[in-house]
Amino acid sequence: MLKIESQLAQIGSQNEPGTGAISFPVYQATAFRHPKLGQSTGFDYARTKSPTRTVLEDAIAELESGDAGFACSSGMAALQTIFAYFSQGDHLIVSLDLYGGTYRLLEKIMARFGVTASYVDTNDLDGLEAAYQSNTKGIVIETPTNPLMMITDLELVCTWARKKGIVSIVDNTLLTPFLQRPIELGADIVIHSATKYLGGHNDVLAGLIVTKGKELSEQMAFLHNSIGAVLGPQDSWLLMRGMKTLALRMERHEFNATAIAKFLLEHPLIDEVYYPALESHPGYAVQNKQSSGNTGIFSFKVKDARLIEPILRHIKLIAFAESLGGVESLMTYPAVQTHADIPLEIRQQVGVDDRLLRFSVGIEHIDDLIADLSNAIDQAQAELEGGLLE
Repeated sequence: MLKIESQLAQIGSQNEPGTGAISFPVYQATAFRHPKLGQSTGFDYARTKSPTRTVLEDAIAELESGDAGFACSSGMAALQTIFAYFSQGDHLIVSLDLYGGTYRLLEKIMARFGVTASYVDTNDLDGLEAAYQSNTKGIVIETPTNPLMMITDLELVCTWARKKGIVSIVDNTLLTPFLQRPIELGADIVIHSATKYLGGHNDVLAGLIVTKGKELSEQMAFLHNSIGAVLGPQDSWLLMRGMKTLALRMERHEFNATAIAKFLLEHPLIDEVYYPALESHPGYAVQNKQSSGNTGIFSFKVKDARLIEPILRHIKLIAFAESLGGVESLMTYPAVQTHADIPLEIRQQVGVDDRLLRFSVGIEHIDDLIADLSNAIDQAQAELEGGLLE
């Protein structure tokens, strides 16, 4: 069995024996000729199956130790495809600190179809038991969560879910299969916003689903084809190209993020740093147990909310932009951007307040990143002390 670094680098490189193309071709076709009546090449219509997309789907299934992979037009399209597995009257348990788009999809759309959700700390078994209902059919776990980097013990919770007879769904966007493989820890379904670390270059919008088990894989294939929010061939190729360098990029992301997190931990204007690579993080031990490293994203709180605006105004190398996981460093203000759709009381409960910034650390040189961030904080402090900020 090849190491994962080799698996990543070789995605698609041996799938075109006719020409020997190392980079698998983009099959820009929606229809495929039948050899004769009742026969098929395996490809009939691109929504159902497409050659370039198939190579990608097979690759992510293998990387995640699953049985089937499904490439969707975005991370939200992947979530919608998964949620379509559930029916009217079903109930889901969902990580308390989660991406705002997931909350919006559940509360503004799925609720209209009779699917309800309870939001709990998925690392609290007593809380899970309290949230469990007779109609509970699934549990949706983010670990680490976005943006507060809460860690769930996947083996513990997936074992609990299996005993309850409910489907466990794990969002592995932030760690990727290079660092964490939830199916090996008992999960039934893994989902990725592949726009993020898997693509890695802020140039492709995509979502990926991986399933374990024949029946579940067949049901997901039906939903994927029926809903039709599939990934096109050009984007499938772009995503495969990005995934080839995933191992190298994640190592650099982690190195940079760890160094900056430690820098901020000692900064007098910073109150808290949320990053599981730090020994002070409450999920440090669990994270080390179930993953082989840490992601390149973390969050931190400034001491005074008035520092937020000038910090975002003064960063230069680091971009004030949404999204995460690309080679370029991005900083986001969750309270008014990624998590604005989550009600204020829930945000306050988990700690997504007006002092929190989320930092997706890129692969630039660490000295340049620290200099840029330090300069922005210094200028913000000068404006605050000079009475220039309200």
